[in-house]
Amino acid sequence: MDLSNLHLLSATEAARLIRDGAISSEQLVEACLAQIRAVDDRIHAWAFLDPAYALSQARALDQYRLEGKPTGPLHGVPIAIKDIFDTADMPTEYGSPIHAGRTPSRDATPVALLRGAGAVIMGKAVTTEFAFLSPGKTHNPHNPEHTPGGSSSGSAAAVAAHMVPLAIGSQTAGSTIRPAAYCGVIGFKPTHGLISRHRVSPLSRTLDHVGLFARTLDDIALLAEQLVAYDENDPDTRPGARIPYSTLSAEEPPLPPMFAFIKTPMWERTDEDTRDGFAEIAQQLGGQVEEVELFPSANDAWQWHQTIMGAEVAHNFEREWQNNRALLSEQLRGQIERGREVLAVDYQRALRQIAPMHDSFAELFEQRYDAILTPAAPSAAPKGLSSTGDPSFCTLWTLCGMPSITLPLLQSSDGLPMGVQLVGPRGGDGRLLRTARWLSKKMAEV
Repeated sequence: MDLSNLHLLSATEAARLIRDGAISSEQLVEACLAQIRAVDDRIHAWAFLDPAYALSQARALDQYRLEGKPTGPLHGVPIAIKDIFDTADMPTEYGSPIHAGRTPSRDATPVALLRGAGAVIMGKAVTTEFAFLSPGKTHNPHNPEHTPGGSSSGSAAAVAAHMVPLAIGSQTAGSTIRPAAYCGVIGFKPTHGLISRHRVSPLSRTLDHVGLFARTLDDIALLAEQLVAYDENDPDTRPGARIPYSTLSAEEPPLPPMFAFIKTPMWERTDEDTRDGFAEIAQQLGGQVEEVELFPSANDAWQWHQTIMGAEVAHNFEREWQNNRALLSEQLRGQIERGREVLAVDYQRALRQIAPMHDSFAELFEQRYDAILTPAAPSAAPKGLSSTGDPSFCTLWTLCGMPSITLPLLQSSDGLPMGVQLVGPRGGDGRLLRTARWLSKKMAEV
């Protein structure tokens, strides 16, 4: 076993090797820390990292295993946590000077579940300010002159640069899918309400999702299995049986899947590389993809999203607005100001549009299609660090709470990764992962 390359392992491979005693968690964490020392000076993925503490967690987990005690599915595997998730043993500062030095007393539910699965909480990944638009310090690992996307900037970059095999983030518009696409990793936004957001800094209850980052579909499925659970502290979660995502995602589809290629009204924003890339995918899929027009009633979804998000952001940041307005970015102040002007009747009208869209998309899937095919972003990562890019190709699916995943299947003319987004029906997360695996294999044949 070449211990110098352990940071290249997937989480699934690393967990198996640790379980079998072929490597230790301490060796894996040390390899990841060596990679961080080698590359993070130009990427800046971490808001908080204590190497000594990460290693102490690993040693404790190794001793636990050596004593013959039962281990979890992620035993000894390091993971990055977006800095909007509370961590009882690390600062959680939300990417804002208002909360500098904030140290919570308890873990967010996803963090607690990860600890229960045996993961090493490696550190806190950089977030944009309060997971909104104002960029943090992170650069794109493929070209540091380009944005890594946002708001889960550090999570995507840390996984892409092999600093950790796994990370968690969030999405309220496009904050998981877009940075994953820009950084060339897999990003997965499960169905709304599958993963608890308890003690995660809220932007919008209606729109907030926990997002997952990894370099393999096996790892995405493994991570989802640990996090999808009912939590009475999050009223949008529901009791249900544990779903074996790893098994479901590895199954062969009973029939080759059918894809609905939906450009959405945002297609006019795409660049030539994106248009050429999707033409290539359509050619490769042949009769298994059909272009489908978005039903007219959904064409205003982007405005509905903005109305809902504006009102709920204004509500959630009332305290910061009243007490620390000068320390908020111009972008967030503007969003709060607009949200404070939203009329209750317009907010309720926007909320009422979600259920009919659910029904229309459910009918689309029931009739013929396994997944919707669409870009993850209008282009590869834009140059410059003053913006995190355009989330418009993610907005509709976030509003509808449908599961979506981006696969790093394309490349721009200047060598940057580009994501292919698949969207499934609400609750069809396992089927979506299975379809994503099928498409990845299909495109690998090119």
